[in-house]
Amino acid sequence: MNNPAGRERMLAMGVRNIPLLVRGAEYVFCQVLEDVAKFVGVRGFHEEKLAPDALMRKWQTVLAAGQRYIRQFPLDRLDERLIDTRDQSIRHMGYHVFRIGEAFLETVLNGVEDWVAVSMASPPAALRTGEDVAHYGESVKQRLDGWWRAQTDKSCAVPVKTFTGVQPLSDFLERQTWHSAQHVRQLAAVLERFGIAPDGPLSVDDLAGLPLPSGLWE
Repeated sequence: MNNPAGRERMLAMGVRNIPLLVRGAEYVFCQVLEDVAKFVGVRGFHEEKLAPDALMRKWQTVLAAGQRYIRQFPLDRLDERLIDTRDQSIRHMGYHVFRIGEAFLETVLNGVEDWVAVSMASPPAALRTGEDVAHYGESVKQRLDGWWRAQTDKSCAVPVKTFTGVQPLSDFLERQTWHSAQHVRQLAAVLERFGIAPDGPLSVDDLAGLPLPSGLWE
């Protein structure tokens, strides 16, 4: 994203989404750590993964935090960039946190493979305030809860197809849970930069077991 030459190389390969690891003419999407391990030749790779029911609880906790945080931003700062190097407003990021859940449902219910395009949609003009965005977030939380309650196979072993290929639904659920969590961490950091204490910071236990990047802006 920050390297024009890298972006041009990616587009020339016909790829439109990141993160991506490239070696010569070969590449792998870095959505699943096991795929990355195979690509770089790491043998015997294994990672402990949370059960889907634990992931759903954590995702709801993360989304609730996202609601609290987006409500705290002053209205006149919502259209500021999240950080200088990212062309994305605070309002868009707040919306994106919940839109990730919408994209998840579009994939598992409607077979939409490019969930990134769905998740990156711009917020409607009607979502003007932080409260508006949080209200939208509540509708996503309720839809996710309804989806989970309707699942007869709580192991989520069924395969799901996305633009990165076929993977177990449990892996896709894990990916979207920590995806929302990473962006909620970023919203909290921006609040702190503004001198605003985040309302109910996420705890170590809240995030335990999620394969989050060590860096806040990675």
